[in-house]
Amino acid sequence: MSENQFFDKKGPFPLKEILNTIGYSGNFSKENDFKIHGFTSLDNACEKDLTFLNSSKYQNLSLKTNAAACITSPNLSKFLPEKCIKLNVKNVLFAVTKASKMFYPNADMDLPDKNLIKAEDLKKIYPNVKFGQNVLIGKNVKIGKNSFIGSNCIIESNVILGEGCILGSFVTIKNSIISNEVHIQDGAKIGVKGFGFIPAKDKNIRSPHIGKVILEDYVEIGSNCTIDRGSLTDTVIGKNTFLDNQVHVAHNVKIGKNCMIAGQVGFAGSSTIGNNVVIGGQAGISGHLKIGNNVKIGGGSGVINDISDNQQVMGYPAVSLKEFVRLRKK
Repeated sequence: MSENQFFDKKGPFPLKEILNTIGYSGNFSKENDFKIHGFTSLDNACEKDLTFLNSSKYQNLSLKTNAAACITSPNLSKFLPEKCIKLNVKNVLFAVTKASKMFYPNADMDLPDKNLIKAEDLKKIYPNVKFGQNVLIGKNVKIGKNSFIGSNCIIESNVILGEGCILGSFVTIKNSIISNEVHIQDGAKIGVKGFGFIPAKDKNIRSPHIGKVILEDYVEIGSNCTIDRGSLTDTVIGKNTFLDNQVHVAHNVKIGKNCMIAGQVGFAGSSTIGNNVVIGGQAGISGHLKIGNNVKIGGGSGVINDISDNQQVMGYPAVSLKEFVRLRKK
């Protein structure tokens, strides 16, 4: 598992300590002394990591995982390798939150960066970058040459911004790696914590979000868009994809290359969007879906199922365009 540049990581922890924290009562006499070094996704986990499985949709990944142990439920244990220690619990997401807070205790809230410095005091560090007024920069920020940072922007610690990037006014970037020639328009928020918590009667329990946002070359982000960082994996927007104004991209969403996303579209968490996808305004994409390549989704549609390559859909729930027209005629 690669080091996380944005969040301080604790551990390693003995498995026995993790079991006590998540409220697991199983009997692992030998494995209790085994130390777990990290908590990550099924596909990124190595032999010293903990992971989780909460849906059979991910069985292709879970069957191949290298994780030492996996938080899951009894009906999903069969989708894990024999060598993987199965930690069957009643509430997987509650246990996941408890475990992730052990490794990343400060990632469940977005506290203001205490290391911000006025850009005008950092001209020697960024000689080939132009800044507007009242720009604040954190520690270890990298900004490529020929970039322009608009007034009242905040770029928090450890962010990487490539060459030739243009940021409008009042843009906030944290927990993000941004490639070259990326344009981010006024008011956009990149890398903020997603909407992750466990409902409770007295006080909801916030889930740590330890992923980051990756924007590839030539991406454009419209005004007042919000791009949430990933929870365990990253939120990624592919090369040459354009987002219109007021689009929300939730945690762990992956959007492919050359996509066109119109205004007020919303993506729920952990959905994967293919290449060359076009989505009309005010459409909504539910979570944990897979949208294929070259798909066109009509404005105002509600997508609640996977869509294969080269399809055109519209309506709520979204159906093929031919079926939508037939239903409208009725």
